[in-house]
Amino acid sequence: MIKKDVIVVGGGAAGFFAAINIAEQNPKLKVAILERGKEGLQKVRISGGGRCNVTHAEFIPSELVLNYPRGEKELLGPFHQFMTGDTIEWFEKRGVELKIEEDGRMFPISNSSQTIIDCFLNEAKKHKVEVLYNHSVKSIQKEENLWNLEASQGDFSAEKLLIAAGSNPKIWKLLENLGHTISQPVPSLFTFDIKDERIKDIPGVVVLNVEIKVLGTDLWSEGPLLITHVGMSAPSILKLSAFGAIELAKRNYNFEIEVNFVRQAFDDCLDLLKELKHELAKKSVFKSTQFELPKRLWHKLVVASDMDKETRWADLNRQQLENLASQLTQAVFKVDGKSTFKEEFVTAGGIDLKEINFKTFESKLHSNLYFAGEIINVDAVTGGFNFQNAWTGAYIVAKSISE
Repeated sequence: MIKKDVIVVGGGAAGFFAAINIAEQNPKLKVAILERGKEGLQKVRISGGGRCNVTHAEFIPSELVLNYPRGEKELLGPFHQFMTGDTIEWFEKRGVELKIEEDGRMFPISNSSQTIIDCFLNEAKKHKVEVLYNHSVKSIQKEENLWNLEASQGDFSAEKLLIAAGSNPKIWKLLENLGHTISQPVPSLFTFDIKDERIKDIPGVVVLNVEIKVLGTDLWSEGPLLITHVGMSAPSILKLSAFGAIELAKRNYNFEIEVNFVRQAFDDCLDLLKELKHELAKKSVFKSTQFELPKRLWHKLVVASDMDKETRWADLNRQQLENLASQLTQAVFKVDGKSTFKEEFVTAGGIDLKEINFKTFESKLHSNLYFAGEIINVDAVTGGFNFQNAWTGAYIVAKSISE
């Protein structure tokens, strides 16, 4: 039996961040990370296209929480303890400078996730955190004041235990055996698969600001929309996928969306089109793109409105005008499936939030058992928010354990 003061299960973002901060804040504590893989920090490596989207430049806690479909209420207090500004400062003090991109996402100025990985590995070494790879945890038991763990390469015991194993069903099972409730995992960030003539053969087309709703639900979002080879993506879709994770899973990813490409009411759009009928009378509708829409999309919507390439504005009848207004403001698309967004395998699901004390991220059922990162039922939209949840939870755990 190998004895430690603190054992961290999981060598990802939350696990490393917590272990380093525990060891730094209380150098007397013997800290070990048990990681099941042959190396850790895999999500850190691949996130943001290999650049590591460390956090997001949102500095007001009440605004930051709005990016968490699950965890909005619970994270407000923790964000007052440690949030974006603290994250930036933490990395800067350790020689890693971050930059803000136009959309608010933050990356290391090196544009490489390796910078973050090297920082963690160096800090872990400096503060004598033992990192044990290929150590898969098989059982977790509490005996008096100690946590006993059986791992693939030996048994361990510690007074304090942090579970930061991400969305790991095997670990969730072990926690269920300890009495914890697991909210069933469902995918959270995904793109929509759509087969439709109106978006066929125009991949790469971006509409900068659309409104989308999922018919038959209250789900709604706004923002950029990207047409892909298989359907639709970009923030407007990813927000829907995150906030609708549970609802859309229930529908088996078969549902209808209504897209307003021009963010105008149908009647206002129709009035505008009637004006254009006079102003552009002799011109072809197909060739005179309006509403700053991408040309390729305008062409598709015009054809879908029962016109051809030669139809002139002056010749439009009432039905065609209404068709076009409808395509622009309330185009319905059938979604029949989902695709993973880049490498962002984010899941909604995990330890029930009611069973965690968010002042310390400690279990309400067992003393000296802590959680951080994706193991808990918190998830966010894309943009660095999932990592911020990991840094915040891990820091608060470290503060609690090292005191």
